[in-house]
Amino acid sequence: MRITFELEPADIERFHAALVRSRSTARCADELDVIDAAKYALDNLNLGAAPAYVRKRLFEVQKLIAMLEDEAWALPDPERADVIETLIYFSDPDDLIPDEIEVIGLLDDAIMLELLLRRLRHVRKAYADFCAQRAALGSIAADAQERQRIARELAARRAALQMRMRRARLRDEARRAAAVTASG
Repeated sequence: MRITFELEPADIERFHAALVRSRSTARCADELDVIDAAKYALDNLNLGAAPAYVRKRLFEVQKLIAMLEDEAWALPDPERADVIETLIYFSDPDDLIPDEIEVIGLLDDAIMLELLLRRLRHVRKAYADFCAQRAALGSIAADAQERQRIARELAARRAALQMRMRRARLRDEARRAAAVTASG
């Protein structure tokens, strides 16, 4: 079954206000504390009882955590800050609908995560491509020279993917700014 609903401007404003709170928190938060809080939130949710639409987005939260912890990926700012803001929102127990309310408690989280994950789509795609490239190159090389070659190739691929990710981010920001200008 597919349920579709329309968010009114006031609804979007509530989500935007929650994101502003996350941004404010992110400015003074320690990244490791944010990651730990997100892991704690994931560990303490009753995923077995969570609807599939929530579980799908929670799996993406796990990927965001892995991305931040992946030293080889070395996600740069401002994309890193965007991921941290997403994790802060996810970890907030005082979001729009308390998580412990059965069935709908995670609805606001799923909606907000979907909005944020869409905004992070270029980051997520670049990271998935990087992981695929790393797997294709293999992790065990016979000699030091081969390991160095693989490390150089992976570093070059990371740089290209992060450049692609940054260009896509700038295009999206320009489109959003143009849309705001056109509507205002």
